[in-house]
Amino acid sequence: MSRRKPNNMRARFERSCRALLSTNHVAVVNIDPSGRQGMINWKNCKNIPPGQRIADAVCDFAHRWTIYLSVQCRDQWGHRYTKSVEVAPQGNYLAAHLEDVIEETYKDLVAESNPNHRIASGWIAIPAEVSLTEEQAARVFDAVGVWSQQKAA
Repeated sequence: MSRRKPNNMRARFERSCRALLSTNHVAVVNIDPSGRQGMINWKNCKNIPPGQRIADAVCDFAHRWTIYLSVQCRDQWGHRYTKSVEVAPQGNYLAAHLEDVIEETYKDLVAESNPNHRIASGWIAIPAEVSLTEEQAARVFDAVGVWSQQKAA
């Protein structure tokens, strides 16, 4: 007779949290220069109200992240354009350790953009292996008001 695996409460809780993030299509969005940071459903672009359960699911477990970094610019004729790059770091990372992964790529992308055209910059971090299209990322950035940011001095 085979023995049952012992109950692993932590693994069960982790699966539950991953399912919660997956069904709600959770993404963490950060916008500069305002410093606005929050969670949004990347599929329907609705804000996810701050809640302990979703925050714990994002922060307490290591995930395979997909990070979409973007700089929003407006040229002298008023035309909007973006410079973007998507990064998928190898391995699982806690949300607290993402800063090290994002920082250098983010600074390089901002440095490549024209400072006279730059309106805002930001990133979208999804705790799953999901690739965003440019249109999806633009809708998420529009939903959080990236184009109404004050120009960085």
